[in-house]
Amino acid sequence: MPSATSSRIAFEPEFVASLAEIFEQRIPFHQVLGLRIQSVGAEDAAARIDMKPELVGHYGHQRLHGGVISASLDAIGGLAVMGAIGARHMDEAPLQRLQRFGRLGTIDLRVDYLRPGVDSPHFTLHAQVLRLGSRVANTRMEFFGADGALLAAGAAAYIVA
Repeated sequence: MPSATSSRIAFEPEFVASLAEIFEQRIPFHQVLGLRIQSVGAEDAAARIDMKPELVGHYGHQRLHGGVISASLDAIGGLAVMGAIGARHMDEAPLQRLQRFGRLGTIDLRVDYLRPGVDSPHFTLHAQVLRLGSRVANTRMEFFGADGALLAAGAAAYIVA
């Protein structure tokens, strides 16, 4: 079960469990990726992906597909924004806060590929919300190999209203 230890705000277990269900079960592409939430807080989020044959982009090198990296960074950035929105509206019931994510969408995404994703049994992702405005949120994201090496970095903007 994901935790909400990455910020001073303690989310209710119901809120975190519902976010995990939406993120991991209700979005079919996240199931293909095997994305699993590790933590979600008021300003950041973390997740993990286990390497599997379906994610290979170069069969000769068994290298992780760049689209997996890009899509995963976009997803973790969006999750971090969900946490920030949830934290901003702690006066609302958990299920009411979850309704606020219906309009969330990516406006812009930039990914810098720094190293190939090879020889790693799993990958970890981290995102930080840099700014949560009334209409747009900005994030910074990182994608790591199992050895802790930074494989890619990203930045994104999301529409929130």
